[in-house]
Amino acid sequence: MSATIATAVSAPAAKPWYRVLYVQVLIGIVLGALVGWLWPGLATDDWIKALGDGFIKLIKMVIAPIIFCTVVSGIAHIQDAKKVGRIGVKALVYFEVVSTFALVIGLLVGNLARPGAGFGGSMANAQAVAGFAKQAEAQKSVDFFLHIIPDTVVGAFAAGEILQVLLFSILFGFAVMSLGERGKNLRIFVDETAHGVFGVISIIMKAAPIGAFGAMAYTIGKFGTGAILNLIGLIATFYLAAGLFVFVVLGIIARMVGFSIFKFLAYIKDELLIVLGTSSSESALPSLMEKLERLGCSKSVVGLVVPTGYSFNLDGTNIYMTLATLFIAQALGFDLTLGQQITILVVAMLTSKGASGVTGAGFITLAATLAVVDPRLVPGMAIVLGIDKFMSECRALTNLCGNGVACVVVSAWEGELDREKLRARLDRQIDPSDMETAVTTD
Repeated sequence: MSATIATAVSAPAAKPWYRVLYVQVLIGIVLGALVGWLWPGLATDDWIKALGDGFIKLIKMVIAPIIFCTVVSGIAHIQDAKKVGRIGVKALVYFEVVSTFALVIGLLVGNLARPGAGFGGSMANAQAVAGFAKQAEAQKSVDFFLHIIPDTVVGAFAAGEILQVLLFSILFGFAVMSLGERGKNLRIFVDETAHGVFGVISIIMKAAPIGAFGAMAYTIGKFGTGAILNLIGLIATFYLAAGLFVFVVLGIIARMVGFSIFKFLAYIKDELLIVLGTSSSESALPSLMEKLERLGCSKSVVGLVVPTGYSFNLDGTNIYMTLATLFIAQALGFDLTLGQQITILVVAMLTSKGASGVTGAGFITLAATLAVVDPRLVPGMAIVLGIDKFMSECRALTNLCGNGVACVVVSAWEGELDREKLRARLDRQIDPSDMETAVTTD
């Protein structure tokens, strides 16, 4: 194994530029944007939309089995049950601390830039807003925790409920671990199944450029470039706040652990471009987990931290909620007191968990937050409804970056980060986009 790795390090295979995945995805995004702009009628055709939706469905198809295999394998290979709890506690502590930074950045940028001041927006789309608000009301804390428990195990996998699959996977992993030597064959079966599912993912990823093309063409064709220009101030402010979080907060955290945030982003650029094209961070979940393992993070940490982070570490959503709440208040002429802004922090920390896994989660959590801070602000959601699609891209990108860094940090915290692999991958001594080679070299 070491000889294979040494060979891969000394002589990385150079791919032609047109065969590199991120280049193909980037081309798909650009072509999709052009088609949506020049031929909106064609771009909004059901078959064009199906290209993006179909790719996301293909990815979602394998998320549940990947989480199951990764979590079960990670726990089953651990001899000490206390270690699983220790990793979980460390991950949750990290999530809450970093999420607080994200919320604070949203508030600070919103107060300094004041993108909603003097805004004369219309209160259209009231019916659509009412629908989101109704969904938000249903997301109570008790319902959220009860929803984690599936009615049936098969139903959890069939519906693709990440938290439900995660709960069963943890219980099953502990059960296999308790079998000791008797569970050896079962552990081997789970490990081999994981390799097979990752093989399916490598095939699906070849369709990523087509999916990105379809999703981007439909988005631009349906909403138009004018939707971006109407509220360019809010969008620019949101991207600025997200950039500050990624490059400053996550950058400092990464430096403390011993790696560069810029090299890390370059390492996961394929996943970032897939998220950009599809507006869904879930579309990159399986390949992100694969890459983090190859980066030197232990299988047990990857299996526990990444799926949990997709529900409890939504940094981009946190920034969006505080910033959008301030924007709506400013646009409607409400001056929020310091106490109300602190309430936003507390409420948003809870509501960002309560709507995990729900379609339109960012907008639903915004409705829940506004309803608690001041019910009079809820109708103001109509102002940002038209551009939410464009802001969801940044939310998903920030969420992906936050969860990737979190996994590396918890691995280092747990003392299970292979720093030689980390340096080799980030310095591109081994091709990070070659998933098939990675199976044989790691």
